[in-house]
Amino acid sequence: MAENLDDLTRATAPPRVFRQWFMDKLFMGMGVREYSRSIATPFNLVAALILAASAPVFYIRYVHGLASVLDATNEYPWGLLLSWGIFAGEPLYAAGFVMAASYYVFGIKSYRPFVRIAVLGGMLGYIFAASYLLIDLGRPWRIYYPTIVNFGTASVLFIIAWHVVLYITVQVLEFSPALLEWLGAKRLHRWAVSATLGLVIGGIILSTVHQSALGALYLMTPGKVHPLWYSGYLPVLFFSSAVYCAISFAMLLIYAGVRYFRDKCDDAFRRGSTTVTLGLARGAAIAMYVYFALKVLALAMDNRWAYLLSSWGVWYLAELLGFVAAPMALFTAAVRRASAGMARLAALWAAAGVVLNRVNVNLIAYNWYLPKHFERIIPPATELIMIAAMITLHILIFRWIVNRFPVTRELPEYRSAH
Repeated sequence: MAENLDDLTRATAPPRVFRQWFMDKLFMGMGVREYSRSIATPFNLVAALILAASAPVFYIRYVHGLASVLDATNEYPWGLLLSWGIFAGEPLYAAGFVMAASYYVFGIKSYRPFVRIAVLGGMLGYIFAASYLLIDLGRPWRIYYPTIVNFGTASVLFIIAWHVVLYITVQVLEFSPALLEWLGAKRLHRWAVSATLGLVIGGIILSTVHQSALGALYLMTPGKVHPLWYSGYLPVLFFSSAVYCAISFAMLLIYAGVRYFRDKCDDAFRRGSTTVTLGLARGAAIAMYVYFALKVLALAMDNRWAYLLSSWGVWYLAELLGFVAAPMALFTAAVRRASAGMARLAALWAAAGVVLNRVNVNLIAYNWYLPKHFERIIPPATELIMIAAMITLHILIFRWIVNRFPVTRELPEYRSAH
């Protein structure tokens, strides 16, 4: 009854009272002047300069078309913008389903304080993946066509479009309890929490199929992707690499929470970060051993050994040994020595390796046989500016939410509701 009364009181409050409550939420209890001074930091200044520099580039793109800012052609339809924004980014953004599955499905109770920051990272990541599409599509206002108008069920892109839409919806609903706690809506919060397990299971299914579908997209390009990167096992390879990449990203998000939002973390988040990091490092090491074995098996099954003696083979081995075997060994050493710092370094290294793999498949090793190939894959400055702006905006929104919502801390009045 008291909770219902609180909600009713807020809903019927005079406009001035509501405005004051809203401003306190928005400015974290500070006045306008105090809040303005608090955001006058070197990082925010650099971020403002990047966004300001990108404004005319985005204007040119949407007024004069995509060709005015990208070097895309029929031979190279996707450049670094989508290679990073979707194909390299989405394995990272599976962090939400990894942490949620660990806590809600497998019952690892020590992961509880860290689920929300991983879900937030996944939710924002997929939202920004859709935003990258809005930049790259020739007619972005028709982005809803694959899911509502044109049901091309035989198309892998149709499946991927549905995966992204459904997964964003699931992640938003998974994160909604944090929003409702921030707003103080206790009745809605109870309903949102009661649906969490079903949402997590749905998210696991969607993320598993989606990561595989990204690899399946390239099964249609056997003559375009270099034989060392092309394989009939690409769906399995994409999924297996996404598992350890997601775990690595979750570790980096936890470190970011402790390092950059320490005053917003509760004791459980701060104290448990090292133990959970080492636990995740163990899981990442196992997943990397599986992926490494699958890569070698795919190479053997496709009989691509001869290509290892070419210059492309050197680049392939640099990826496999330098960005899979090396961080895999570092993860193993971190677990044996119980070194959280070493585990975080391995996580950064491993995530960079997955990003490199996706860029290789989607850009560097794509149409590798065409003349002046390497000249074509170098992105123009305008494309780099747009990517920098999107990354900056991503960080700013993530920071804005963590500073306000109960992401790295648990509100006492909601502790029994989770």
